[in-house]
Amino acid sequence: MTMIFVNLPVKDLDRSVEFWTALGYSFNPQFTDENATCLIIDDGHIYAMLLVHDFFKTFTPREIADTSKAVEVLIALSADSRDAVDALADKALANGGSVAGDAQDFGYMYGRSFLDPDGHQWEVNWMDLSAAPETPGA
Repeated sequence: MTMIFVNLPVKDLDRSVEFWTALGYSFNPQFTDENATCLIIDDGHIYAMLLVHDFFKTFTPREIADTSKAVEVLIALSADSRDAVDALADKALANGGSVAGDAQDFGYMYGRSFLDPDGHQWEVNWMDLSAAPETPGA
């Protein structure tokens, strides 16, 4: 089984934990200390390692992206319904996140995006694949 660990630099680890906890997520205490925490997105499959800047820099000689000027990654999360998209995005905005763009509604697909307190862009999407247009040649 392949697991995904997205590693993200954060300025204030405690603030990041507060933000994600308010959105209903939890953390793996086994991989949590003053330098990092393991955000559980889908237990057994998908995690985000939130690393304070100095610790993050020990893994790469490259500069950390200034998220006020550049996007280093778009992280997309699926939701079970349109209402679930709105609920998560609204919680993010109510807890220190900011709007990253307009909602997108294609009928069979609906999404909203937000920036977390460190400026990382998260996309929350719902899709009804049975109503999606067929792709030519598929």
